[in-house]
Amino acid sequence: MIRDFLTLLSMSVTFGGKARNDEIGMTNDDGEAAREVAAMANAELAGGHPRLGSGATRLFPFVPPAPTPKASLPSACRRRSFGTRGSGVERSGSGNAVGGQGRGRCGCVALMAAVLLIPGMLRAWAGGPERPNIVVVIADQWREQAFGFAGDPNVKTPNFDALARSSVRCVNAVSGMSVCSPTRASFLTGQRPFTHGVFINDVPLDPNAMTIGKALHAANYETGFIGKWHVDGHGRLSFIPPERRQGFDYWKVCECTHNYTDSIYYGDSPEKAHWSGYDAIDQTRDAVQYLRDHAKTGKPFALFLAWGPPHDPYLTAPEKYRALYRPDTLQLRANVPEAQVEQTRNFLAGYYAHCSALDDCIGEVRAALAETGLSENTVLVFTADHGDMLGSQGLYKKQKPYDESIRVPLLFHWPRGLGAAPRELDAPTNSEDLMPTLLGLCGAPIPKSVEGLNYSGYLRGGASPGDGATVLLCAAPFGEWDRKKGGKEYRGVRTTRYTYVRDLQGPWLFFDDQEDPLQMHNLLGDPGYAAIQAEMDALLSRKLRERGDAFLPGDAYIKQWGWIVDANGTAPTAP
Repeated sequence: MIRDFLTLLSMSVTFGGKARNDEIGMTNDDGEAAREVAAMANAELAGGHPRLGSGATRLFPFVPPAPTPKASLPSACRRRSFGTRGSGVERSGSGNAVGGQGRGRCGCVALMAAVLLIPGMLRAWAGGPERPNIVVVIADQWREQAFGFAGDPNVKTPNFDALARSSVRCVNAVSGMSVCSPTRASFLTGQRPFTHGVFINDVPLDPNAMTIGKALHAANYETGFIGKWHVDGHGRLSFIPPERRQGFDYWKVCECTHNYTDSIYYGDSPEKAHWSGYDAIDQTRDAVQYLRDHAKTGKPFALFLAWGPPHDPYLTAPEKYRALYRPDTLQLRANVPEAQVEQTRNFLAGYYAHCSALDDCIGEVRAALAETGLSENTVLVFTADHGDMLGSQGLYKKQKPYDESIRVPLLFHWPRGLGAAPRELDAPTNSEDLMPTLLGLCGAPIPKSVEGLNYSGYLRGGASPGDGATVLLCAAPFGEWDRKKGGKEYRGVRTTRYTYVRDLQGPWLFFDDQEDPLQMHNLLGDPGYAAIQAEMDALLSRKLRERGDAFLPGDAYIKQWGWIVDANGTAPTAP
């Protein structure tokens, strides 16, 4: 309760127009998050709070002006301004305190008001349910199909299979822009790529964005991040200072590396540290220690654990896992062309080895949650940033609009809040939906900057907040799928049954995913599906119109945001 009071006080005390967060150890990012959450809480209370009822005391009577941001962007990929489009924080009016100006007021006035606020604050939290902890585990490039629980006949994932047997599984979860940085930026902000601006890899997310780390931090959660970050944009092996950590306190992170056996990370010091072995195993053990340490405090926490595997290179998992798979025994998906069979089997053997290594890791996480008594009231989420074609359709890696690239695992395990019986939900969910859904599950206000849907009620057994469809896109092809490799802009829509995609020339792909789950029969122009094709085209047009997406060539968005790219459309990645 004392910490709640101090956090509240930090949002209230102003002097000479500056928030006095520094006096009690809060950063500018904390203050920014506090202002946004304060405004959201006040708006929510005005209409009636679930624990306080209508007409409740305002939790946050003062919303001070924002301090001037100090963070800067790298010159190699600098945008002209973060202050307008895609800032991630929306404000109404001047944002000043009482009376519009709020400058030059004596700090003791705000202190007195904060003291008078205590009864309302006590009413807000007293008697409410214990807030759940949050553990989010993110794998890199792990397609939804590559699990035992999803029907893969080859891969050995007993721990994930056991997790699925006591979780809510979203079977139509997609990565709407199926490549690393855009998805991770959407996970953090609850926004779509054209709002947060990270629609290619290796460009920076606005350091002043409203993120889940900041929102939870302002809600008095301890926050931590371990593993791969990939939204800083200052070089893949560069130190990320605290002002660019988006609200996370505990920090053992590398921007991006796939050298899993000689992997670096940074903590609070700009000196490089090294994981001692296969990095995902070491990162998991660090996460386990975090769980043990925080189980003793009684404070709610949110920990993100982001692994690099099973992203290629495929053949670098520890030997004991590589020994589990022989390429010549693997069963391939029927949409892998004969010419790709040998290469795909070799890749899959290594890919599956990574998967089995991570399966042991999730087993360690679950064992630690059980050992510490945290399991019952911890929301454990497992997902991935995107999938991997792995030879299907004759293609590899990601960015493509096919299921192997766009569909990702999404499991929610929370015995106290969701029960322990397995359930499968078929409403399509997208990357930007994760943040508001997690905030909804733990009862934290959802910032106005969020564009994603809050599926927390749906997970609890209520109606889906969506319309049964979500959008797929490639804004500007780059990297492993540049134009020389066939990459192109597209927009598409994925429903519970159909996938429909346009490129800049017009309709490109149309699949009945129920009748043709391997997407081997493009139905464009099929007379039997003409009416459905017209409906899907109209649905896509409506979705784009609602988003304000004019579907322009990729160069237009690169220019709009001021990103610096090479001839292949790829941003610089130098350390």
